[in-house]
Amino acid sequence: MAVLVSVLAFAMTLAGGLAAMRVRDRRHLVLGLAGGLMLGVVAFDLIPESLDMTRHRPFGVPAPMIGFAAGFVLLHVVEQAVAIHRAHEDEYAPHVHMHGASAGAGAGEGSGGLVAASALVLHSLVDGLSIGLGFQSGTDVGAFVALAVITHDFADGFNTFTAASLNRADRRPAVLLLFADAVAPVAGAALGTLATVPEAVLGPYLGTFAGVLLYLAAAEILPEAHSVHPRVMTLCATGVGLVAILFSVSLAR
Repeated sequence: MAVLVSVLAFAMTLAGGLAAMRVRDRRHLVLGLAGGLMLGVVAFDLIPESLDMTRHRPFGVPAPMIGFAAGFVLLHVVEQAVAIHRAHEDEYAPHVHMHGASAGAGAGEGSGGLVAASALVLHSLVDGLSIGLGFQSGTDVGAFVALAVITHDFADGFNTFTAASLNRADRRPAVLLLFADAVAPVAGAALGTLATVPEAVLGPYLGTFAGVLLYLAAAEILPEAHSVHPRVMTLCATGVGLVAILFSVSLAR
């Protein structure tokens, strides 16, 4: 089941890459909706489910919430280390960070784009692993984890192609990395299906994944959605995604 569902992530990643090649005008609405869906999955499904799985409280704090904070901080550290945000930011946003002012031009920036795209491929592999592990904790959890992954894979595909093609006339490396990014969730889901993980570990892991999703939504997806276009429709799309998950979770339970 997990591998079959991950095929949707494959398709969504390719769709994001194709959008990067061709159209960008409605991308802000797609990203706004994706951000709302991801926030809903974190708040209404992953965190409650992870807390139900384990009662372990190191330092007096539920273990999944420690994982939640760790996942948020971990992705922030990784992003800063490999400069994912800087590598694709100037393609769509009117603002620049301090570290972008001198990172400017030349072959170095193109190489940085390939590094960032490669990091996104690794990130997609972890996403697929999360789908496999999510289905181990139950069909409902697996479905919502898969939904969260699939909804932000459009942005992953868009950013992978954009980063890999920065300052490069030859688009072949970008196309290859886009395909690798699309295949990665399928491979990760297969690995997650093969590995057997006890609930005592799954709870903190789901908490950690929730922290990662929250960071992606708050620091990557939603800022991109609001970077250029009017904000009212994007906010509405985010609200629709959030409410959709709330009703989906309430019906599933």
